[in-house]
Amino acid sequence: MTNELTTGPGGLAGRGHLLRLGAPRDTAAVRHLVTFLVASVVTVLGTRAYLAATGYPQIGGGGLHLAHVLWGGLLMALAMMLLLSYVGPVPRSLGAVLGGVGFGLFIDEVGKFVTSDNDYFYAPTAAIIYLVTVLLVLVVEGLHGRRAHHPAEYLAVAADRLAAGLAGGFTPAAREEARALAAKGAGEPGAALVAGLVDAVPDDDADVPDLVRAAVDRVVRWLDALVDRAWAAWLVICALLVVCAAEAMVGVRVVRGLVPGVPEWTGAAILAAVGASVVLLAVGAVVGRRDHLRGAVWVRRAVLVSLLFTQLLVFRAVRWTASFGLVLDVLVFMGLEVALREERMEQTRSA
Repeated sequence: MTNELTTGPGGLAGRGHLLRLGAPRDTAAVRHLVTFLVASVVTVLGTRAYLAATGYPQIGGGGLHLAHVLWGGLLMALAMMLLLSYVGPVPRSLGAVLGGVGFGLFIDEVGKFVTSDNDYFYAPTAAIIYLVTVLLVLVVEGLHGRRAHHPAEYLAVAADRLAAGLAGGFTPAAREEARALAAKGAGEPGAALVAGLVDAVPDDDADVPDLVRAAVDRVVRWLDALVDRAWAAWLVICALLVVCAAEAMVGVRVVRGLVPGVPEWTGAAILAAVGASVVLLAVGAVVGRRDHLRGAVWVRRAVLVSLLFTQLLVFRAVRWTASFGLVLDVLVFMGLEVALREERMEQTRSA
């Protein structure tokens, strides 16, 4: 038995180092990490808007000021305590929200910690926060977007869901999810045992409401319905052209020296990046007439250039005003991801 588990087709020998160390990836990790990042960004924007609207009030007195970085640290600590205290998937959505809000309150004050005079209004703050967010997105992509999940990871996640079921029972939806995960781990050591336990867990109609997952599912359904529209492709192209036009206007203003404190090369770089996005968008529009999947991939590249490079420079130039273009870019990117998923599924069914 030991030799079979170690060297057999479903054994341990062919697994990666992290799996061998007992660190499988959660199949729901991307949702939780995106929740964390979205909560962070919304918190930063909301905090800035609130402080601007209220005249930047200070909590404290007598020479004391309770900066919101402290509340951010407390929320991140609370999220860690929550995630480290309970077994299973139930607390993760709440932990992601609390941690994201805490991180947003923390990173919002970065200007105070990179300047000698503790300047909250340090001009490059928006660009620094955006850069940190982009780097975190790239980390998420590196961890979860490059490699498909190993069957053992699906099985481990099924066992993780099973932990919640053993404690409080399964709703029909939770049982089906656990069964699907266990089925993807079929052939791995212990797969039959996990599948049997999933079926043995008693029914229970009570479940902890996962508002984050419900919101994500609703957005995905909305995007699914949207991308099926005949005019969806033109809507995407028009939205990207609007973003590119706005970015180009910023670039021109910087090149002409109309944005104080921002070097002219920044404007030139913005214009070059916008040009690259427009070229990629044009290629996507042409290729998409013959092959929707390849066309969407090219358009996705145009959005990535904007998100990973152009927007960073635009945030450096016009700070928080760039948020409007960022929102459009993100919405288009989400729509493209849904469209790409549908196209790949359609091609798989056709094959």
